[in-house]
Amino acid sequence: MEIITTLIDFVLHIDKHLADIFTNYQQLSYGILFLIIFVETGLVIMPFLPGDSLLFAAGALIASTHTLNLAVLIPLLIVAAILGDNTNYFIGKYFGDKVLQIKWISKLVKPEYITKAEQYFEHYGSRTVVMARFVPIVRTIAPFVAGVGEMKYITFLTYSIGGAILWVSGMTCLGYFFGNFDVVKNNFELVVFAIIGISILPMIIQFVKSKTKKSNA
Repeated sequence: MEIITTLIDFVLHIDKHLADIFTNYQQLSYGILFLIIFVETGLVIMPFLPGDSLLFAAGALIASTHTLNLAVLIPLLIVAAILGDNTNYFIGKYFGDKVLQIKWISKLVKPEYITKAEQYFEHYGSRTVVMARFVPIVRTIAPFVAGVGEMKYITFLTYSIGGAILWVSGMTCLGYFFGNFDVVKNNFELVVFAIIGISILPMIIQFVKSKTKKSNA
């Protein structure tokens, strides 16, 4: 329970926690951010890590403190996201069924998460790898499902690279250019909620559509 509370606090006050990391670890912060992005995208058991808000907060802090170099951080985190995706893909391809049979993993990676990712693939095809980047939970599950479904690797890799570039550069630059406005800095918790809300909006729309179709059938 304490771990969950700590995680929630980290997500809601990610700007403050990230500022502490930048202050205490300086250049090592590159490695810490790389590891967080890699783990979120690379391990199917970590769908709850705050990728979107982390990138936004990192961009905002770089603009205000200049502790890190944006031109270095963005390519580094793009590589982290691509490596994470590929790790997740191959875990799904070679160990997918066995992984999901492990009890504690099946509790973290719930069947509905897998179902949601599969629905995205059915609806959007290979483009899911790109679109999933901007949807929490789905972005962690999608590469795993792509591996389980044995999507052609070259197709997966192409979309993975494109998605990583759009996601990392987009979210980080948003934070860099808009994160230091007073209205954002003074209401960062609300901004985090807004980022999460906008990110899961496609899931909500898809859910409503599927329910509407079932009720009309």
